[in-house]
Order: sequence, then C-alpha cells, then structure tokens
Amino acid sequence: MIDLSLRILCAAMARSGDRRVDTIEVRLAQRCLVEHCPERWPLDSFWASAAAGHDIGRAQGCTAAFNEIVRQLRVSGSLADG
Repeated sequence: MIDLSLRILCAAMARSGDRRVDTIEVRLAQRCLVEHCPERWPLDSFWASAAAGHDIGRAQGCTAAFNEIVRQLRVSGSLADG
C-alpha cells in the first residue's frame, strides 16, 4: 500500500508542472500514508501545493513535500532505503 501510494504521489509530482494535481487519487494516497508519517505537515504541504495556481510554485512545492514524505517514511521504518 505504501509503494502504490508513493507511485501515485510521484506521478502527480511529475504532472504538477503542467496542471493542478489535487485529485481524489492523490488524497486517497495521502490518507493511506498518514499513519506511517511521524509528522503530518508534508502531506498537508503536498496537498496545498497540488492545488496551487502557479505552475512553477506548484511543481516546487509538490517536489519538496514528496521528498519529505519519503524521508519520513524511511525514518519511521515504513520504507526501506533504495
């Protein structure tokens, strides 16, 4: 479930430079990860960035939040390195 959720967020991050990615599948993926992230703010940040109107800001925000989500999953032991 964690791997699938990260794939959904990664795909959204890749599309975020072209259009908004605040979609139901992104929200569901985040819901699946919330219990595995020690802190909720990167998930909230990804969602806020996904809905942003400015292409560059949206892409940068989604990328930064995604990287922090991955880091937190690794720190919590929910995701192996690699």
